[in-house]
Amino acid sequence: MENKILKKGCGTVVSSMTVERALFNMEEVSVIAGGLIRQGSSRPVSSVAIDSRQVTADALFIPLPGEHFDGHQFLREALTNGASALLLADRVWPLEGEEVARQAREKGAALITVPDTLRALQDLAGNHIRSMTDLTSIAITGSSGKTTTKEILGSILRREAPAIINEGNLNSEIGLPLSVLRIKGEHKYAVLEMGMNHAGEMAVLADIVRPEVALITNIGRAHIGLLGSQERIALEKKEIFKFFDDRQLAFLFEDEPFFEYLSSKVRGKIIPFGPRSTPGFEGSKDLGLAGSIIYWEGFQIHFPLFGTYNLVNALSSISVSVELGISKRKIKLGLQEAKPIFGRSQVIRGAVTIIQDCYNANPDSISRVLGFVRKLSWRGRKVMVLGSMLELGQDSAQAHRQMGREAGLSGLDAVIFFGIETETAYSAALETGFSGFLSFTADFEKLIQKLQGYLREGDLLVLKGSRAVELERLIPLLAMDRLEG
Repeated sequence: MENKILKKGCGTVVSSMTVERALFNMEEVSVIAGGLIRQGSSRPVSSVAIDSRQVTADALFIPLPGEHFDGHQFLREALTNGASALLLADRVWPLEGEEVARQAREKGAALITVPDTLRALQDLAGNHIRSMTDLTSIAITGSSGKTTTKEILGSILRREAPAIINEGNLNSEIGLPLSVLRIKGEHKYAVLEMGMNHAGEMAVLADIVRPEVALITNIGRAHIGLLGSQERIALEKKEIFKFFDDRQLAFLFEDEPFFEYLSSKVRGKIIPFGPRSTPGFEGSKDLGLAGSIIYWEGFQIHFPLFGTYNLVNALSSISVSVELGISKRKIKLGLQEAKPIFGRSQVIRGAVTIIQDCYNANPDSISRVLGFVRKLSWRGRKVMVLGSMLELGQDSAQAHRQMGREAGLSGLDAVIFFGIETETAYSAALETGFSGFLSFTADFEKLIQKLQGYLREGDLLVLKGSRAVELERLIPLLAMDRLEG
């Protein structure tokens, strides 16, 4: 973009030491986290960990309460592994504080009590990113496509300058601050995915990052069981723009049904993306599992991720990159080098070619994959394993019936439904008069047996289901020497 995005107003920021040397000193940790130093230390904080096993020398260990364990149980281990400081919840101090302080003193580490350890982690991350005066922060959310979009945009921006993206799926109220705290002074771009599965979480994440660029990929039905409706999902996703002050950029899909609502009263520039809106887009050619050719600004770009949904993710990344002033050549290179990540649009080629797209599943992503596979030109048979879609709440039965109807009308050669929730999908598929091999099981061993007895060389196997179903477990068990078909 012609004019560099103005840095957001950040209020009072406690200065930090050079990032390459240290993140904070003990006084800074105490002030930022609203804590009290119970045991001092002159050692620096060079990293932050919430898992005592990941503590390294001079790390700040922040114990968080969990469903099965409380991080306060592992304070001694964190000290043994080299922590320079421990946070301790105020509620724990009367019970264990003196003993923990003694242990910290023996290791030359600090002990700081805080009202809430999770809030302390988030506050430290927010302070850290707002101390990065040369950083452009880009936040991405949406019901689907946000991780892939993050990867594509990161691939482009790395051609321009040092850039960092969330590792793996560190995009929650716990994971995002850990990602933010890994940003270093050398980084010029931070591309940060923001996930959300309960009301209020997006506002917390937006407050941490205060992004200068924010993109919503789409509003779908993922997590609808936790939020109640798509309208509620849209309301929560819109919170990514909450801290805009007229100097930021908001990107929305041109055909997003909630476009008007999402763009209403946003204090920033609204920029649509998509086939009609992305600057310089001239069309595309579908290459099946090999991806597509994107015709853009006179270039023919081989984009390796398959499906029209990934093409839209590429167009969103182009739109953001153009606004940021990235050169055409670097955008082209970044698109060409984009790679699928675990469980998302992965193609595993072999005697049986496998599409591993089982990191997550919701009604919208199921429909997109079924549509892609139905149209895909393939010499062999098309086989699909559809696992349960979770976190759909009261909509689960209806959503699974819809999945079954769509699968039954897909024209595939075989569909196997896996998981208790998919029994209704199986019944719905039967009602369509599906002419291929159709089956249902909730037993993983029986699923393996069905596949080993059916698959043969030349088949295409598509794995799609929610993360907890763990369909990727099938892959090492489906070696050709174990197939009977």
